[in-house]
Amino acid sequence: MIVDQAEKLRLMVRKARKTARVITISSGKGGVGKTNIAANLAICLRATGKRVLLLDADLGLANLDVIFNVRPRLNLAHVISGQRHIDEITQRVAGGVDLICGLSGLADAADLSDFQRQRLLQELSTLEHQTDYIIIDTGAGISSNVMCFCDAADMCLIVTTPEPTSITDAYTLIKRISLNASGAKVSLLCNMAETRNEARGVYQRLSSTAQRFLSLSIADAGYILRDSHVSDAVNLCEPVVLAYPRCQASYCILALAGKVSSGNSRLDADSGFFRKVVNWFF
Repeated sequence: MIVDQAEKLRLMVRKARKTARVITISSGKGGVGKTNIAANLAICLRATGKRVLLLDADLGLANLDVIFNVRPRLNLAHVISGQRHIDEITQRVAGGVDLICGLSGLADAADLSDFQRQRLLQELSTLEHQTDYIIIDTGAGISSNVMCFCDAADMCLIVTTPEPTSITDAYTLIKRISLNASGAKVSLLCNMAETRNEARGVYQRLSSTAQRFLSLSIADAGYILRDSHVSDAVNLCEPVVLAYPRCQASYCILALAGKVSSGNSRLDADSGFFRKVVNWFF
């Protein structure tokens, strides 16, 4: 069973772990901006002096290479096939982040076998002593690939937008994570919100529903306001926190990184985290 396999993989990964904290960025449906969030969150965490490894695990539709404007010669296909070890396909990209590029356009990659998933996580565990954060950009939905990464994580950051379909699909993913009982902390981030109050309403709706029907407490990871600078940065093939560090989306991502780094639901602008990051960007 997938749950049994995930438990074995999780124990294996945590046994090897020395410093790394594993965070998955997932969503119930596509098009909610999780890949942009993964890329920019990684850069903000790296700006504090932490070592950050970013894995594009959106198998079949990977595009972190586009955001960082790189053309990798090697990718996860070479690891999954056993041709390369994972450290051989890791490359340093903008912001000092170490990136592992995924596979794009390969239908077979979207549904790995249990053996292939195990090999991939075994390879990933070998890098944990070399980094502080491993951020995994998963695919959308509740496929076996997505759930395998979520079950092996310390924190599952679920991304939604205020759209009703996105909220519904986010709850479906949260429910699946809850049923697997992996012990990972589940946090919710509302992306493309028009206002803080709109984002707060989304969180309260999902949080209360999860508490009532799943007995699950969801942490509030905050929100990212709708900002045209994000799409402008994508067109430039550059993460928004580097292309437009003073836009409102970048400030929201800084706040998200602060929460992830501190483990707190709220973070004061005078905290050490913000001083480090603001000095790095500005």
